Amino acid sequence: MSPFLVLTVVLIYFSVLVLISWLTSGKADNETFFIGKRQSPWYVVAFGMIGATLSGVTFISVPGWVAGSQFAYMQMVMGYLLGYVVIAMILLPLYYRLQLTSIYTYLSQRFGFWSYKTGAGFFLLSRTMGASARLFIVASVLQFTVFDSWGVPFFVTILLTIGLIFLYTYRGGIGTIIYTDTLQTFFMLLAVILAVVLISKELGLDFGGVIHEIKESGHGRIFFFDDFTGDKKHFFKYFVGGAFITIAMTGLDQDMMQKNLSCRNLKDAQKNMFWFSLALVPVNLIFLALGALLIMYSAHIGMDLPRSMDDLFPMIATQGGLSGILALVFIIGLIAAAFSSADSALTSLTTSVTVDMLGKEKAPEKEAKRIRYMVHGAISLVLMAMILLFRALNDRSVIDTLFTLAGFTYGPILGLFAFGLLTKRKVIDRIVPFIAILSPVLTWVLQYLAKKYLGGYVFSFEHLLVNGLLTFTLLWVFSSRPSGNDIE
Repeated sequence: MSPFLVLTVVLIYFSVLVLISWLTSGKADNETFFIGKRQSPWYVVAFGMIGATLSGVTFISVPGWVAGSQFAYMQMVMGYLLGYVVIAMILLPLYYRLQLTSIYTYLSQRFGFWSYKTGAGFFLLSRTMGASARLFIVASVLQFTVFDSWGVPFFVTILLTIGLIFLYTYRGGIGTIIYTDTLQTFFMLLAVILAVVLISKELGLDFGGVIHEIKESGHGRIFFFDDFTGDKKHFFKYFVGGAFITIAMTGLDQDMMQKNLSCRNLKDAQKNMFWFSLALVPVNLIFLALGALLIMYSAHIGMDLPRSMDDLFPMIATQGGLSGILALVFIIGLIAAAFSSADSALTSLTTSVTVDMLGKEKAPEKEAKRIRYMVHGAISLVLMAMILLFRALNDRSVIDTLFTLAGFTYGPILGLFAFGLLTKRKVIDRIVPFIAILSPVLTWVLQYLAKKYLGGYVFSFEHLLVNGLLTFTLLWVFSSRPSGNDIE
């Protein structure tokens, strides 16, 4: 496929996003940027959150995961559903009752200054790494499909990628992203469905034939109950890990909650959460089916599987001998998936720094806007640096890396919120940053010792829960009975 055609499609796509930004941010102020004036329709938020949740990581890594894990990922998706119920019934009522702009303000009211800054700081670390991983994917594919042939360095590709995101998010923020994410979710879902149809047609399979061949291929196994100790894919590990990953990476994440807090009221936010979570089940099944079809197609044409399974979809889309339509579909879908997540990440990071770290939420409009623009630009530069670092260090599946990192960085946030919600005890506020650093370190040590002294037990994504429990326990040790004036 012509690199010039790919670049043309990318530029047209972003022109549409910039147009939407212009239409939605004409009278945007700080309240629009942070919470969309709490006027977002819940169904628009729900549809857009599908793309923001799946992201380019899912678009690339979930299909590639099928070779080693079959459909085991659906065990985690089932855990997600439990996590979304907790968010809708416990966390959203809290956030709306306190009328929060940043969810970490709760920690300030419940515990104090250092707890607040610790929660916000760990979010900034977590979301910066996550957004970098997602942008790394799309930048790598653009480099491979377009810019390598023109001799353009990778850092220029990153500069272009982040520059385009900055262009359509810096004014309207969440008020714009609610609508751009809707468009991007549509293109992402259209792309994956078209990819399934095109590859199925090439293999001579109808809908029933696809289900049959996936079942017969050995790639369609969902449930794993065999080896609890040594198998990372065991149902309990994936289900529990999925539930707590959702609570931490959605319910305790400013990025995802900022969209929910832009709904008109709590009832709308809860409807958004329930319908969005149900939609994720068939969507993830389609992605996994695509992964199985890609593996079958590579065998059909005699193509060796790549060393990194994250390269499977890009390789077949661009070099697999199919029509140029699949390559075009892949590029559009990847951009839509990656940017629907990255744009909201940039906005939420700007919100957290402006509100949580600089305390400028109540500043005069003109001053707050100037600071917000500066923060937005600075975070864009930080993301560029992180992507370069991620590229230099990464040698694993991106989705695996992302969830592993999340277990270490979201664990202290999970422990802090759990302690605040489940107890009435007062913590020694100045100790909290040290606890938040110590807990991930102890979790890593436990992972190492478990393999050696617990019969070869292998941690999966439940290390997030262990991390949260350690944080909770240490907070209990350094706490005292309440005086009766704490927030419940």
